[in-house]
Amino acid sequence: MTVNRADTAVVGGGIVGLAHALAAARRGDRVVLFERDDYAVGASVRNFGMIWSIGQQRGATYERALRSREIWLETAAKTGLWAAETGSLHLAHHPDEVDVLEEFLATTPSARERGVRMITSRETLECSGTTRADGLLAAMWSPTELNVDPRRAIPALASHLVAEYGVDIRFGATVRGIDLPTVETTDGDWSVDRAYVCSGNDFETLYPDVFAESGLVRCKLQMMRTGPQPDGWELGPMLCGGLTLLHYAAFDDCTSKARLAERMGLELPFHRENGIHVLLSQTADGRLTIGDSHAYAKTLDPFEDEAINQAVLDYLDTFAVLPDPRITERWVGYYPSLRDGRTELVVEPEPGVTVVNGVGGAGMTLSFGLAEDIINT
Repeated sequence: MTVNRADTAVVGGGIVGLAHALAAARRGDRVVLFERDDYAVGASVRNFGMIWSIGQQRGATYERALRSREIWLETAAKTGLWAAETGSLHLAHHPDEVDVLEEFLATTPSARERGVRMITSRETLECSGTTRADGLLAAMWSPTELNVDPRRAIPALASHLVAEYGVDIRFGATVRGIDLPTVETTDGDWSVDRAYVCSGNDFETLYPDVFAESGLVRCKLQMMRTGPQPDGWELGPMLCGGLTLLHYAAFDDCTSKARLAERMGLELPFHRENGIHVLLSQTADGRLTIGDSHAYAKTLDPFEDEAINQAVLDYLDTFAVLPDPRITERWVGYYPSLRDGRTELVVEPEPGVTVVNGVGGAGMTLSFGLAEDIINT
């Protein structure tokens, strides 16, 4: 039997796997990547396309997100993939939302150093014609957020790895087992020096004992998309409202968050029970992506709840006005999540094998920086 040879094997063709393949190839490795599907169909193409640095845990994770942003822009410059430096606006229509945003800025010099600042309602409306003016008090502007189109960006990144770095990507190839130096796959056996298992939502096939002890659960989300907006209309900054301040780790240490959470619990109990916060981004062809909800368990049903979709749209209507709000697509997504505050799971189940998982809903935002840190350690 012929045994193929590479320096590094990567399991998984989503953003985490592609990022590790890129980092290894930049190091000079001969890289082979295995993806069991014929193309990426998981969380990496079912998201907003937001490179959302501003929401990440303050400190090293925030810096990692900013490094990932740099790599996205480098890749866009080489490939021509759409990457819009739109920035973001956290819109505040209530005083307690203003309080959280002001406290965040007062206690986060790293954000201020990168141009994050409070702006008035008038300034907000000048830079975002989508924002609902009624009751708008202020907003937090951040210039660091980047908008990509995941359904185009992930295939473009895979093609870039092949063309620029000679990465051997084997779509439709399932990895049956790893016993270094051998990686056994449905596309033949490979001899490699090291392997990175970035299998995303499939965390039972390889090293099931590792995952059983990891604390990972699945997150189910619901999302929607409009058709292209009329006359080439552009969203500009990506938008979110007060519920988002209760979702992202960046705001966890803000003492004023407790008052906001109390009010939201009383006014929006259904949203809080279903993990709803609302983000708005755009695709390369002008469609608007809207979501999302969050339900956590090891096993989750595959069905959409239309009441959740309606709650998302109702809350969006409190802070944004869309030219054409008609929904053309709805979908359910799943990703692995750590519920104890960890930002990723990195485990070495045997010498030369590294399992990387659990980046949650921040895969597009963190994966490039995370892969560099792991590969270059």
